[in-house]
Amino acid sequence: MDKQRLSGCIKSTATLIAGAIIYSIGTQCLISPANIAPGGAVGIALMFSYLTNLPVGGLTLMVNIPLLILAWFFLSHRFAIRTGITCIICSSFIDLIVAPYFPMYGGDRLISSLYGGIVIGVGMALIFLAGSTTGGSDIAGYLLRKKWPHISIGRFLMMIDGIILSSSVLVFHDIDAALLGLICLYAETKVIDMILYLSSASCKVLIVTQHPQQICTQIIRNIERSATIISGKGAYSGDDTNVVICTVRKSEFSDLKKINEAADENAFVMVTETNQVFGLGFRNFSEAIS
Repeated sequence: MDKQRLSGCIKSTATLIAGAIIYSIGTQCLISPANIAPGGAVGIALMFSYLTNLPVGGLTLMVNIPLLILAWFFLSHRFAIRTGITCIICSSFIDLIVAPYFPMYGGDRLISSLYGGIVIGVGMALIFLAGSTTGGSDIAGYLLRKKWPHISIGRFLMMIDGIILSSSVLVFHDIDAALLGLICLYAETKVIDMILYLSSASCKVLIVTQHPQQICTQIIRNIERSATIISGKGAYSGDDTNVVICTVRKSEFSDLKKINEAADENAFVMVTETNQVFGLGFRNFSEAIS
């Protein structure tokens, strides 16, 4: 069990570092030279960097610090710590490794925005697979939803990124900045979705196990979601068993896999991609017709 946990920890750390490096390359080498701000904390940092010539990584961390403090008090200590560590790693890679030693792309801005979005999307997907996020809009979206729970996180993210894209026109004095930023954001989102469950925002997981309560306890404690336990009987063996039903977001699935592997290596797991989920922690039922 200890070896399994150690192996999982090493794998997660390696995935996080790989994602942070790829994310940093896309941001510094492709997006920064094109003078576009594709949403999120890094978009704000890119605009301030353009105005002040300060390093992008340090500015990104400065933008995230107040959000992380709010996340500590109003969301989850675990989420704030994990996201904070990721922010520090990404910011350090941007300023200390990528900026001094990697070449900057100086070609067509359309190519820069498109491939920048693809590269950043790959990096963010790996970070999600490691069970973390890059902060920024994600934190702001969750915080705003605490205040206005009837509005979905997706809509909050659209509003936040829309404000950042609109502001980039004023900062860069170029309407193309917003249009190219939108292309970058679209490419980034599509790549993340393609890597994580082929465009599904969430997934439904059915776990046939002899240890349902242990799995559910860890789901509640570590992912901060709930689950449903259904009693069943094996058709072939005739033995009593249990089925745990849980729905999680794409960035939370790697944590659920670790929980299941640690609790019951012999569990039978079925994963179904879900395009829409309504209910507590996801979208409201009123949004089904919007």
